[in-house]
Amino acid sequence: MDRYQFVNDRYAKEDDVLQSIAPGLQDREMPQISVPPGIGKTLYMLVKMCGAHHALEVGGLGGYSSIWLARALPAEGELLTLELEPDYAAFAEENLKKAGLSDKASVYIGDARKSLEVLDSQRKQFDFFFIDADKENYPFYLEKAIKMSTPGAVIAMDNMFFGDAIFDKDDNNPSVQGILRAHDILTQDERLDATLLAVGDGLAVARVK
Repeated sequence: MDRYQFVNDRYAKEDDVLQSIAPGLQDREMPQISVPPGIGKTLYMLVKMCGAHHALEVGGLGGYSSIWLARALPAEGELLTLELEPDYAAFAEENLKKAGLSDKASVYIGDARKSLEVLDSQRKQFDFFFIDADKENYPFYLEKAIKMSTPGAVIAMDNMFFGDAIFDKDDNNPSVQGILRAHDILTQDERLDATLLAVGDGLAVARVK
């Protein structure tokens, strides 16, 4: 047993719905890129600890992280997940329904950049954000999250090590460059207090001042 399995077994136990998502992704030939259980539980704890009521998730896939987020919200809380692929969104909605969360979680289909522009134009605000989508657009997503934040809102971003590719100075992959620019914003923008948790593939956590 390694440290990750220890965390999953002791601190991030999955119920039947969560356990069914990975096989469901495989059956549908969808990518196996859901957050690991330890990250899911970390997101759950962050939502609980900051007392969030309105959460926005960028990138939903099969709804694994959506379930962790929605379960942490109070009964009157709301989670909005932005997902590009209709098939992924349908599977996420199916899993949210199985988890009994359809009343406080919804999935909006479309390009997240355009969806965020619409939400911003409607002056929507959220007190928790989870960003786990196309990495080249991380700086855009982060800026929109800051703009749509209530004071004290928390922003979490996954895959901030990107399999340690960010440490290769010669890697010009757009995803790597997008993540590095996001790191610059997180560490230099005076609107934020931020840190990087060395869990999973790196989870950045920031508080909007």
